[in-house]
Amino acid sequence: MRIGELSRRTGVSQRSLRYYEEQKLLTPTRLPNGYRDYDERTVTTVRRIQILLSAGLGTSAVAEILPGAVDDTVVLAGKCPELIDGLARERHRIDTAIAALIAARDILDSLVGRPLEPEAATPSR
Repeated sequence: MRIGELSRRTGVSQRSLRYYEEQKLLTPTRLPNGYRDYDERTVTTVRRIQILLSAGLGTSAVAEILPGAVDDTVVLAGKCPELIDGLARERHRIDTAIAALIAARDILDSLVGRPLEPEAATPSR
């Protein structure tokens, strides 16, 4: 399938798909006319990439994880201690960021004397 169809089927922009190729996350074949040609498995691969990126991982980490992904939930096959340790560090970084955001929210709540209502906390346009 060509890049436009892959984009439609995955909901990922063509620009992002080209970026994934630059980062060696996707490896389409090239047709004689220079067009990219993706096989059916690429749809699943793009979905895996999206899951991993939404988890806050960078493309270099995604490139390490993809070969060990065994299904759409990105369960890792086998055991790679370095990879598992790296993922644990990333999870800790995210937990730390969440704790800092909660602390900031708590300070704001204390400044106004009560928790802000969700509508009041959202700036109007």
